[in-house]
Amino acid sequence: MPAEPRARWALTLSLMCTATVGYPATDWVGRFPAGASGWPEPWRVQQLDERVAPTRYAPRTWDGVAAVEAVAERSMALLGRPLDVDLEATPHLCWLWRVDAPLVTADMRTKAGDDYAARVYLSFRVAPEALGFGTRAKLALARSLYGDEVPDAALNYVWDNRQPVGTLMPNAYTDRTRMIVLRSGAGDAGGWVVERRDVADDFKRAFGDVPAQLTGLALASDTDNTGERARAGFAEFRFVSAEETCSAPDSGAERDHQTPPDRGDE
Repeated sequence: MPAEPRARWALTLSLMCTATVGYPATDWVGRFPAGASGWPEPWRVQQLDERVAPTRYAPRTWDGVAAVEAVAERSMALLGRPLDVDLEATPHLCWLWRVDAPLVTADMRTKAGDDYAARVYLSFRVAPEALGFGTRAKLALARSLYGDEVPDAALNYVWDNRQPVGTLMPNAYTDRTRMIVLRSGAGDAGGWVVERRDVADDFKRAFGDVPAQLTGLALASDTDNTGERARAGFAEFRFVSAEETCSAPDSGAERDHQTPPDRGDE
């Protein structure tokens, strides 16, 4: 190869490597521009039970952040979307959320208390061979009642009112959903906080080392069991590489970059 083309090729390769190092991968999955008509594709409001009033969702700018405002009054509905994310390249989920206040009477240990001012829901498809006969039978029954959207497994990151940060426990209704408390009580209420979770690691802690594929993301504020009122905000959902930060320099909101430690029952 002549010297000049070889030099150009080396320069191009160098620039490509620099770009790769300087700009880690980010897979944005949830931005909600204020003033938009409707939700960005493929987000949809999912009312799980027509007998229960749906939580109200609206895009708004909230303390400088383009976000979703969720208002729950004796209500429950999800705002969700399907996902196709490469967890090997971008294993960490980052987002912003806030609540006006935690719920008062909720108790995640009971069905009657299974409500949260804010929750982020991840659904998974598990390889059939990794599910026992009993689990497959329970899932088939659940899908006959609630539809094919019932996942093989799910993680719920929640803003609770009483359990300590780091608590990991089965949902009161089904052990196919595991609850992880990221915030608890009113200490962080009233402002935006940022979260960062290693999704694959959380799934492994919750369900063991079984093959699974992340299939969906949803957010919610729900108070159908307790009958309370709650208001929450959600923004800036993205999957990032292990090396990338979760900062959001475009907004004027104050950020809390600390990930709560896991110190609950596992």
